[in-house]
Amino acid sequence: MVKKAAQKKTAKTAQKSAGRIRAAKPGNGYGAEHIQVLEGLEPVRRRPGMYIGTTGPDGLHHLVVEVFDNSRDEAMVGFGGDIELALLPGNRVRVADNGRGIPVERHPQTKVSTLETVMTTLHAGGKFGSGGYTVTGGLHGVGVSVVNALSERLRAEVHRDGSAHVQEYRRGEPLLAVKRIGSSDRTGTIITFEPDATIFKDGISFDWKRIVDHMRQQAYLVKGMRITLLDARLYEGKLDDQKVFYLRDLGVDLPSMSFYFEGGLLSLVRFYNQSEKPVHKSIFYIEKEARALGVESVEIALQYVDDISYRILAFANNTFNSEGGTHLTGFKSSLTRTLNAYARANNLLKEKDENFTGEDVLEGLTAVISVKLREIQFEGQTKGKLGSVEARTALESVMNEALSSFLEENPDEARAIIGKVALAMRARKAAKAAKDSVLRKGALEGMTLPGKLADCQSKKREETELFVVEGDSAGGSCKMARDRVTQAILPLFGKVLNAERARLDKILASDKFRSLVIALGTGIGEGVDLEKLRYGRIIIMADADVDGSHIKTLYLTFFYRQLRDIIERGHLYIAVPPLYKITRGKEAHYVFTDDEKAAYLKTLGIALEDISELEEEGEIETAGEGSEVGLSEAADTVSASSKKSIKSPKISVQRYKGLGEMSADELWETTMDPATRLLRHVTIDDAAEADKVFDILMGTDVPARKSFIQSNAKLANLDI
Repeated sequence: MVKKAAQKKTAKTAQKSAGRIRAAKPGNGYGAEHIQVLEGLEPVRRRPGMYIGTTGPDGLHHLVVEVFDNSRDEAMVGFGGDIELALLPGNRVRVADNGRGIPVERHPQTKVSTLETVMTTLHAGGKFGSGGYTVTGGLHGVGVSVVNALSERLRAEVHRDGSAHVQEYRRGEPLLAVKRIGSSDRTGTIITFEPDATIFKDGISFDWKRIVDHMRQQAYLVKGMRITLLDARLYEGKLDDQKVFYLRDLGVDLPSMSFYFEGGLLSLVRFYNQSEKPVHKSIFYIEKEARALGVESVEIALQYVDDISYRILAFANNTFNSEGGTHLTGFKSSLTRTLNAYARANNLLKEKDENFTGEDVLEGLTAVISVKLREIQFEGQTKGKLGSVEARTALESVMNEALSSFLEENPDEARAIIGKVALAMRARKAAKAAKDSVLRKGALEGMTLPGKLADCQSKKREETELFVVEGDSAGGSCKMARDRVTQAILPLFGKVLNAERARLDKILASDKFRSLVIALGTGIGEGVDLEKLRYGRIIIMADADVDGSHIKTLYLTFFYRQLRDIIERGHLYIAVPPLYKITRGKEAHYVFTDDEKAAYLKTLGIALEDISELEEEGEIETAGEGSEVGLSEAADTVSASSKKSIKSPKISVQRYKGLGEMSADELWETTMDPATRLLRHVTIDDAAEADKVFDILMGTDVPARKSFIQSNAKLANLDI
């Protein structure tokens, strides 16, 4: 009866709602005049994130990639292959190639120059199957036009058919018609652009290393393509001479790098594994046409190394797919199936043994896969994930045949690979047994929180934060200082396990890591569920000295290797406690570096060269209010050149050796109060580079670590 009554009530409500909808009349504030039609490149400027992902550093560098990709696509189809990319003064970037050059004749559809059409019209290009390109990284035809729309100024110079033509633009709008500027015996396109500061409000600063790493990777992917990089940002001479095709032709000595590789992906795998210990010497490599399977070609290279992590890079038409896609799925399934089949056929797996899992076959693997398709489908404008279904079938087919042949023809290499995978399987089982043992005790179920955890009252994840504090004394001060509603404190005393090469069973055997995992609530290993994360921010808090930095590095290693999603989703932070407390009378000022200390003391009239070596708890004292200070009265702190009358309160400088020296009030004011504290947000800008650095610094290769430290010693900020 209750159910039927509810149904009748719902029906009546629906009828009333329908009646209200039918009764709606014109003039309700929504008509044809409210529908906007954005023309030209205006949609890009209105919503840049839809086209380049973000207007932060990633989006800024995406502009460089979009322009470079056009030159690279020319090389991929056999035209040109010599590309120069230069960073110029005034936040400008210049990309020159020796391809065919963008056509400049009148376009039959738009009735203006084809160059202008390409530069100012979305979805205009030669990459829609019209015969201009057989394989291309471009898909939507928006690349260079988007760069044009988001640039304060852009200059396009084209060399073809014996002539040179140019057109300039401002925020996507042509300043003049395309014009001929002279004859030319070259072919190619030169794009020079300056990003619009009103779009990229975080600042325009190009990262040289980031660009170098991307271009090196691209050079590996296109055999025979030469890429030259020039950093001319500090050069004061004239670099945009219209008669110069490549800036290097000027003979100017500029910081530069050049990449040219004939080995393709095989060379790239060798590069990534240069500091690793290989399990097998021969790198598996295959490049094969696969038009019958719906793709132009498949290229794969892989090698196992003595490591517990893995690295797989997937490319489609030379575009890096950070989120993988169908080709990566096909590769993984084929790898697992082929290794299981070989191990069974050669009695390396017994009948009673279970098959290798996908997790087993990935451990220690370095692999690069690349597919080229005539008709390509990405998921998203930034091309992070391949969606073309035929790529999976092609990868599986080529991989099955080629890897099976490699294993049969190289039995020693095959046994080494199977041995590595079998070791991974045994370790997985041991880790699972350890985890199951912990789970049986209910420790990771979130029912029993660590005894040292001082939890917060709020259960709203978006407003809560967990401070992981090194040291019991510091933890005690933090518990007194915290906001009990939103801030939880987990003190963990001493240095923790190096998680770089530690398997799950060892990590779960660590009291500190186990307590941390329980407090987080996410679980660990295969059962990680970030939806169960109990805190919106996890803040690592350690002393501002060398030991504190070491402890922070160990925790970062743990999060990167075991709970990387926490970093990638932006939940991990590092607290920045002050180094000094400078007191002037009753006024206290906190500084975080020696440079900040010197700058602040200078504002108080004390020059750094007039300060004697400070003792750990020493004071810099000036005389009291209104008194005369001479050399004889303050010889230890004021030089003869600074002898003068000083009318100021007493100044003291306190150097903090650790968090435990700070009172609860000081900890709150400097390090925990959201209104005044300084936090460093931990992000992963380049996962491959981060992985490499963790391998070097936290791994077992001592010579590689020594070389890295020697090469980067000048960049270190040591507190000794």
